[in-house]
Amino acid sequence: MEITTVALLASFGGGVFAAAIGTLPAFIFTGFAVIAGVAMAGAGGGDAMLTQVAFGPFLAPHISFGGGVAATAYAARRGLTPNGRDIGVALMGLNRPDVLLIGGLFGVVGYLCERGLAGLGWVPWTDTIAVTVVLSAIIARLVFGRTGLFGRVAAGGGQFRTSDAARWLAWQEKPGQIAVIGVGAGLCSAYAAISLGAEGGGAVLGFGVAAASLIFLHSGSSLPVTHHIALPAALAALASGSIVVGAVFGVIGALAGEFYSRLFLIHGDTHIDPPAAAIGTAVVLLRLAEANGLMG
Repeated sequence: MEITTVALLASFGGGVFAAAIGTLPAFIFTGFAVIAGVAMAGAGGGDAMLTQVAFGPFLAPHISFGGGVAATAYAARRGLTPNGRDIGVALMGLNRPDVLLIGGLFGVVGYLCERGLAGLGWVPWTDTIAVTVVLSAIIARLVFGRTGLFGRVAAGGGQFRTSDAARWLAWQEKPGQIAVIGVGAGLCSAYAAISLGAEGGGAVLGFGVAAASLIFLHSGSSLPVTHHIALPAALAALASGSIVVGAVFGVIGALAGEFYSRLFLIHGDTHIDPPAAAIGTAVVLLRLAEANGLMG
């Protein structure tokens, strides 16, 4: 496990940048960088755009997204913003350097945490970037939030019951809707993965498209969130050679996302990312299936 000073400094910058422009906009840029990286890899330009930019210190979710989440939580704790879960807010407008510095600090935390998990041998068994996004957000919740790890359920409510005041995506919470988008997005991502292959960036193209598409969600459209569908589907398709198996894992990712939204997010006052938790879980299940000879 190699940790470099350059990467640490760049991670600090990535966290500051994400806090400044907003957590969700930063992740949208991650999606566009993934698409560009896949195109460059397919054209013979190597994988530096993917490994060093999209999933490196500049835009990697565990660095930029994690830094933005923490800065948003800190700003809310300081009374600078009304909602610590609103990851669409560009925090530069607060004119508070301390908020941006928190973003940079958590960018470094994310980098070190992911490298630590990799050093412990977690890479073959899960997505260490996704797991780090969750761990970083949990730290931010416990340090800056007021509702505890699982949130504070309103009187008369339930941990896994949604309401007008407690939900993630109103258009993506019913089982039928979740299953259909899981199959649809899963099939698309699995097809791209098999068509391009792992070396051509097929494992992450669907993820990149899904992340980039969130620009429309940010603009107010009722867009599905699908990167936690696309990535497990692509990985499962590459492992099995079947887009059907990919679609199954797409549904697993979709259902897991909604489960984690109710476990961590909807009753809390800071953001703990349901898609990241879903990706980590789905990849664990995929690796267990592979280890037991169930993937082909």
